[in-house]
Amino acid sequence: MHGTLTEHARCLYGDDYRPTPACDREHYFVEELTFADADAILAMLDELCPNIVDGRLPVWVRNLAYRLVLLQRPDDPALLRRAADNLLLHGPDWDGIAADLTRRAEALETPRPR
Repeated sequence: MHGTLTEHARCLYGDDYRPTPACDREHYFVEELTFADADAILAMLDELCPNIVDGRLPVWVRNLAYRLVLLQRPDDPALLRRAADNLLLHGPDWDGIAADLTRRAEALETPRPR
């Protein structure tokens, strides 16, 4: 039915950049997202929300996607900052979490004394 996580998301939520087919299987998408690898999740976010502020993915899907990616790549400062930026756009409810992610990114980027 869907070849990739991105195609499934596009089918459910639409795409500002391409035509979208009709789809009504959100629970299958949530299962697919839950067990997707980080590269597939990031590909979906990159294609459907290339400028962070755009796209039709619901906020809850974006938040879940970033959470799942960070569980797989907890020590990636660029990804921590990207997730924080996403949360700041949809806050203020998540501003504290965004600040924590930014602090984690800074800690990972700070050279440790030898």
